[in-house]
Amino acid sequence: MIELEGVPELIDPVMVAAFEGWNDAGDAASAAVAHLDREWKGEVFAALDAEDYYDFQVNRPTVWLDGGVRKITWPTTRLSVVRIGGEKPRDLVLVRGIEPSMRWRSFCNELLGFAHELGVELVVILGALLGDTPHTRPVPVSGVTSDPDLARTMDLEETKYEGPTGIVGILQEACTHAGVPAVSLWAAVPHYVSQPPNPKATLALLNRLEDLIDLRIPLGELPEDARAWQLGVDQLAAEDSEVAEYVQTLEEARDTAELPEASGEAIAREFERYLRRRDGGGPAPGAPGHATEGGEPASYLRDTPGGRTRPPLAQRPESGGGQDTGSGEPRKAADQGEGSGPDARDRASGSDDSPGPSDASGAPGSGDTPGTPDGTDSSED
Repeated sequence: MIELEGVPELIDPVMVAAFEGWNDAGDAASAAVAHLDREWKGEVFAALDAEDYYDFQVNRPTVWLDGGVRKITWPTTRLSVVRIGGEKPRDLVLVRGIEPSMRWRSFCNELLGFAHELGVELVVILGALLGDTPHTRPVPVSGVTSDPDLARTMDLEETKYEGPTGIVGILQEACTHAGVPAVSLWAAVPHYVSQPPNPKATLALLNRLEDLIDLRIPLGELPEDARAWQLGVDQLAAEDSEVAEYVQTLEEARDTAELPEASGEAIAREFERYLRRRDGGGPAPGAPGHATEGGEPASYLRDTPGGRTRPPLAQRPESGGGQDTGSGEPRKAADQGEGSGPDARDRASGSDDSPGPSDASGAPGSGDTPGTPDGTDSSED
């Protein structure tokens, strides 16, 4: 039995989840949830028992010093609640963790138990996959669901993926079977520059989430980080004529595929987002979230202070071909794999067999996402 005595009654709660690992190319999805938690100052109210779901030889705990006292951070999944003010206040339940090593069904059932107790109305799971998409174009974000009614009402694609899957696909199917509306949002990360972080993909996921749940998200420095990231990759591509030529090929394929789409609907969405931000709908940037009264769990569950440092863009991007994704992602990234571009991509990657940002190999499953707008299928959960 899950008891949440320290958490008040929530207003129209939406659960937003992301998991590091196979379904998190470029750390784009986990960075998006971390951004929400940071901007709205969420506080952890629950953490799953690491002993139940993680192999510590795969995801090792870390030791750190807090005022001279040694503490341990265990790999796990944490939940926090933030309350967004404004004319239409609502609550978000943020789930951020690592793809579990074992007992996936129990893991999903425990998260669904929290969702039930908190009255969650919709679960949105964020993911990122490797695909044949140029870094110079807007990041494709696909929205999929296993619920045909939800697909119609929210203008999403009903998943048709079949194949290996990750925790994103498993959790989406668990929600569907439990009668909880669930959506997966997948960002496509260029496979020729797959190392984290990828702020441009993170920004694209947050923009899509804004549209999905009709909520203004303070973006902070993300837009500037995304511009700096793209400029850095531009410089890398300019140093190698074969890489530059390959990027141009991807651009042409993407532009050709999107010509029929570059009209009314996409333009209207961008204009609505502009108006929403201009009019100040939603909370002011940096507005604090609602901190639960129960406080954080014991200190050994806290995140290491300081956060992740960004690797220098000067290093060559890793290759990894397309990444198979589980339920919810584009259907063919892995099929395109290493043979889809010039040999120069291997030189730009630093290592032929280095995995994608999230050690993504394998494929996704039942939460699959549709093909990306550039005409390529990707797959990743």
